[in-house]
Amino acid sequence: MRKGYRELLDEANAEIEVVSPKEAAGLLEDDGTIFVDLRDPREVERDGKIPGAKHVTRGMLEFWIDPESPYHKPFFASGKTFVFFCAGGWRSALATKTAQDMGLTPVKHILGGYTAWKAAGLPVEPGQKKKAD
Repeated sequence: MRKGYRELLDEANAEIEVVSPKEAAGLLEDDGTIFVDLRDPREVERDGKIPGAKHVTRGMLEFWIDPESPYHKPFFASGKTFVFFCAGGWRSALATKTAQDMGLTPVKHILGGYTAWKAAGLPVEPGQKKKAD
């Protein structure tokens, strides 16, 4: 194996903006910021979510960002700041790097993900079955 996941994560974290859960919480009420939840739908249903976060399945992210894709979602062309998160911060670190490489800026990711957010006692909403945004 040329590169394992740890090396990929180290490379991504060296090139992306990482924010603590408390720093991210300071952006929650900012109309210029969109929180992007990259967790699996079952995780969101089971564990809840950050209020107002858009749910984007990790497998569709690149297609939703690219304006030339038939799956493009206009909120990714809004010019707003994006805060990505997953359960523990691994998927969102790699996704943030990919989004940056695609030209999406500014984009940040939450250190420790949703698990760290909840552990910090920050606001959450209960999960419910719902299609991806």
